[in-house]
Amino acid sequence: MHEKIDLGIVIERRDSDSRWADHTFQPVAVFQGAPDKDPHDEWIMLREGEGWAHFHAATMPLELFRGETAGYRVNLSNDPPHVYIVLSPGEEADDPEMLVHMVTACPYEAESYTEDSDQMVEGVVMPPEIAAWIKTFCDTHHKDVPFKKRKRKSYDPRKGDFQQGRRRGGNYG
Repeated sequence: MHEKIDLGIVIERRDSDSRWADHTFQPVAVFQGAPDKDPHDEWIMLREGEGWAHFHAATMPLELFRGETAGYRVNLSNDPPHVYIVLSPGEEADDPEMLVHMVTACPYEAESYTEDSDQMVEGVVMPPEIAAWIKTFCDTHHKDVPFKKRKRKSYDPRKGDFQQGRRRGGNYG
């Protein structure tokens, strides 16, 4: 069982003083009611100031899954909770410099994307109506799973299984 809503993703492009990059990119907001917007299409400018501009970069689904309610609850306990946005560099010539790869409300899922050095993961403040929707989903679908400690299996030299019950590479002498 899962539910989803579409969110508009707002990215800030800011002038950079670095000699290696002309601009920096940072997700700054999400909003409901956004028109369909493919991440590969040209960004739509929303507002600009001196040295910065905000763009509607994509409209992406925020999907909630029953198996991730523990992560959503951790996120909702933060003040404020966040929506996490994963950005990747554009790879095609006509792609924007950064592409919105995905959106999640689960901090554990967001963290898993930090292992790829090409991707950028940033949280933006979760709008209250999104937090309420996620809370309702968690209240409906969350089930506490009790922790079960595994019983350690002892080593039997007749079976010859050195990895069960001992650490690999341990001292066997």
